[in-house]
Amino acid sequence: MNKWTRVKFQPNLPLKESGRVTASKEHIQLSKEAAREGMVLLKNENHLLPLAEGTRIALFGKGSFDYVKGGGGSGDVMVSYVHNLYDGLKMQKNAVQIYEPLSAFYKADIQHQYEKGAVPGMTVEPELTAELADGAKAFADVALVVISRFSGEGWDRSSVECSNEFNPWDNETTMPKISAEVFPDGDFYLTAREKAMLAMVKERFENIAVVLNIGGVIDLSWIKNDDQIGAALLGWQGGMEGGLAMAELLTGKDNPSGKLVDTFAASADDYPSTANFHESFDYVNYTEDIYVGYRYFETIPGAQEKVVYPFGYGLSYTTFALDTTAMWETKDHIFAEIQVTNTGDMAGKEVVQLYFEAPQGLLKKPSRQLATFAKTRLLQPGETQLIRLSFAKADMASYDDLGKIQKSAYILEKGTYKFFIGTSVRNTEEGIQTMELSHNIITRQLTAHMVPSSLKERMLSDGTFEALPQTQCNDMNQCVFEKMIPGTEEGITPGIRGCAHGALFDNYGKKQFIDVAEGKLSLDDFMEQLSDDDLIHLLGGQPNMGVANTFGFGNLPDYGVPSIMTADGPAGLRISGDCVINTTAWPCATLLACTWNPTLVQQVGQAGAKEVKENNIAVWLTPAVNIHRNPLCGRNFEYYSEDPLIAGKMGAAMVKGIQSQHIGASVKHFAANNKETNRKHCDSRVSERALREIYLKGFEIIVKESQPWTIMSSYNAINGHRASENHELLEDILRGEWGFEGMVTTDWWTRGEHYKEIKAGNDVKMGTGFPERVKKAMEMGQLGRAELKHCARRVLELILKID
Repeated sequence: MNKWTRVKFQPNLPLKESGRVTASKEHIQLSKEAAREGMVLLKNENHLLPLAEGTRIALFGKGSFDYVKGGGGSGDVMVSYVHNLYDGLKMQKNAVQIYEPLSAFYKADIQHQYEKGAVPGMTVEPELTAELADGAKAFADVALVVISRFSGEGWDRSSVECSNEFNPWDNETTMPKISAEVFPDGDFYLTAREKAMLAMVKERFENIAVVLNIGGVIDLSWIKNDDQIGAALLGWQGGMEGGLAMAELLTGKDNPSGKLVDTFAASADDYPSTANFHESFDYVNYTEDIYVGYRYFETIPGAQEKVVYPFGYGLSYTTFALDTTAMWETKDHIFAEIQVTNTGDMAGKEVVQLYFEAPQGLLKKPSRQLATFAKTRLLQPGETQLIRLSFAKADMASYDDLGKIQKSAYILEKGTYKFFIGTSVRNTEEGIQTMELSHNIITRQLTAHMVPSSLKERMLSDGTFEALPQTQCNDMNQCVFEKMIPGTEEGITPGIRGCAHGALFDNYGKKQFIDVAEGKLSLDDFMEQLSDDDLIHLLGGQPNMGVANTFGFGNLPDYGVPSIMTADGPAGLRISGDCVINTTAWPCATLLACTWNPTLVQQVGQAGAKEVKENNIAVWLTPAVNIHRNPLCGRNFEYYSEDPLIAGKMGAAMVKGIQSQHIGASVKHFAANNKETNRKHCDSRVSERALREIYLKGFEIIVKESQPWTIMSSYNAINGHRASENHELLEDILRGEWGFEGMVTTDWWTRGEHYKEIKAGNDVKMGTGFPERVKKAMEMGQLGRAELKHCARRVLELILKID
């Protein structure tokens, strides 16, 4: 097949002779395997799990049928089926016996709620009758209580909504309003009906296990602190085969090996970011600074006891012993060797985690930071594996944004660096070696960028706050001409551009792009012939073709520049429902992160990219790597973790898998996009240190390890500057400091001004550009041809990478 045959002519041919890879048995099997590996066993008293063969069980809770495969919005996927927990258990043949009258009750009720318009996870827990509960008690040995939750793009997990701008869909019932009805106390907590159902179960059963089908952190203190609940499996949102994956773990077909990538606290208010999460529609003050997740809970006095389940935690049906046999340092690195032995009676996998504690010094630090990790292979009972870990000493440096030691530098402060090795942030032993520094070491000298102007204070490691300098705020809506009314640009589609009028087979003397691809013509020579209008055209989204519904890049037919299509992610290839093409729904990103297995995540990326390619799409809008700053963020299911190292390593693995198939990955949302409410105008006010150590770090790891072909800038502003208009973010840091070589696209229908985005190095405005406004800015001397060429070149370089 010739270059661009797929993207130009849409043949939709299978990638393999035996049939299509899209939603193939192999991909669905991989989805299930990934789901199993990321599910976390939270509790298992008296070996209640796995369920013994023939166990008689009763499934309680709407979640037994109200299964949530993933979140809503661009992270949703069209599939041919999903398997809920009931389905999965029935597929285990005679492994368990289910009390069918109870299941029939839940199935009928959920089906009725769906018919009335409810979506999975946003249904009401039905009232359970004593008669059904008594029948279940008479039949079953074990009660399985199933809890499900849903969230999605464009709203946070609360009833708070913002209507500050024009909304073209104002006749629809909003998700915050639905959430207020279904979860009046917030979906972080059990509802009154869920509590009543649980109470009825506890009155009747001695053996109770809980299964959680959720996409983000909720209160689990009712599990941890209740002796009547013997076991709990955190199944997350496991994609189309999630219910089957849960069932196979519950019945012992496989052994749980997932570990938490978030800290679970008892109350949403226990997270320091909750206090100001909805303080204003216009801004968010990141006053907790670098103390996010376990960095807060393990460091700040009084926070430790708020933790229900700590970061890195996860049980197994077997047991493991860790023995650190060696540690040493070289000039630039720390090394450790750990013997991991399966000391139980079932095959399983373990995750070895290495944390460091830096001296507090002048900069102040978290008491624990994850430095590196590794997962064992499947170890048989009695089997041992030697795990070798290493990381750069520079990774332990802290950024000095105020000049306490040396301004705008990463610094290893003098003192003792301790290491802790174990299986969670709390289940560790101190390493057999420390690192001693007699003087401060500057590991990187940088320049101050994206400095906050309105963040008044930030938290320190002792829980107190230090004042930050205040400067004049930038007006992020400033424009050299009248701005569009916010919201009126929402959902605007690109215009269709065809070939100029002429004779068939006549290229009108124009140099053709294929000659650049074949090395017959330089890209510079090709671009010299393009008019300003041609260049501007390249800098906006292009109309949908084939099965695409998120538009494309390129599209200069007179010059042979194809129009390459994009598709949503990250839970699978998301294409128009009108196409009646089902794809594979992968587990949500948080579950994938809980595998602690980058190799597996890379396999998922590779498989997903094959489905993208087979459907003639060139760029997959994934992975999403924003930080779980607060559990209320509605899109946390799309993101990996509260920890930037996990986010970066998992994201880099996903990008490597995707781009191994010559499909472009688009890493999003760059950056500090940690809230959905008023996301297109909200200003993230965050210190330069927190940006660099927490919110940019995952992106930095991905760029340096996997060089993604595209990055998507975020809707929000950062310290008074919209991300898509931020030259310091996109040129100085992303390209200048990190060496990013790819193209930057906006998120779809951002409120940024197109000419300002071009000046900032944001190459394409999606879903459509505004040529007339760009030309007006050029006429006013605000933009030049050189800047157009700078961005257009990167668009063309992306297309050259597509096969």
